[in-house]
Amino acid sequence: MENKVTVFDVKKFLPLILLGFGVLVLVFVIIFVKNSKKEIVTEDETKLAEIDFKNRPFAFLTPTSDGHYITLSLTKLTLPKLASVDYELLYALPDGRTQGVPGTVDLSGQTSFEKKLLLGSESNGKFRYDEGVVDGSLTVRFRDSKGKLMAKFATKWHLQSDVVELTSIDQNFKYVLDKKPKGMFFITMETFGLPESSSVSDVTTGPYGVFASEQLPTGTAEGFQKISTNLFYK
Repeated sequence: MENKVTVFDVKKFLPLILLGFGVLVLVFVIIFVKNSKKEIVTEDETKLAEIDFKNRPFAFLTPTSDGHYITLSLTKLTLPKLASVDYELLYALPDGRTQGVPGTVDLSGQTSFEKKLLLGSESNGKFRYDEGVVDGSLTVRFRDSKGKLMAKFATKWHLQSDVVELTSIDQNFKYVLDKKPKGMFFITMETFGLPESSSVSDVTTGPYGVFASEQLPTGTAEGFQKISTNLFYK
């Protein structure tokens, strides 16, 4: 008789047990959502501090001779407590789609790095190259050892070949070659900052850089001062 009473009692309270379990699950979900919102707040990029121009990194993109790869170079990575860099290279395809090449680099005390990025995809050693790429953007995010976002920089780039006029996407800069080159690719872009060796500090426009798959041919950038063979500013 006692065993029957026990079974009956369990069945009687089973709805209450299930209700209690459901409440615990709901509480867990609420806590999880709140924590997720807190993470989003810590990534609020509108509250990042401005970095003085002289302390900004120097970034540039160099195309390969076939136009299938772009080498990302970042130098002067000297921000205090900087531990890693997130990068995202985006580019547009002729059909309107946008492709991206993201990545993260653990600096481990380094103040510069390079990364060769494929404009396309690779699977089992087979490559598919995206043709007709002419423009895109580069975004880099700097983080400390705890992963906290310290600073963010972004720029747009213009990929060209078989032309005489090399222009920035914003149309504020133009480099006119003395003669039309053959079999070369060029990227024109703003570079965030300047190399460590540069002493220029009063930049109001730019700096802009022209980066070629081979040695940059001679040309002129009217209205701009030259920092080096391929760097210009106002």
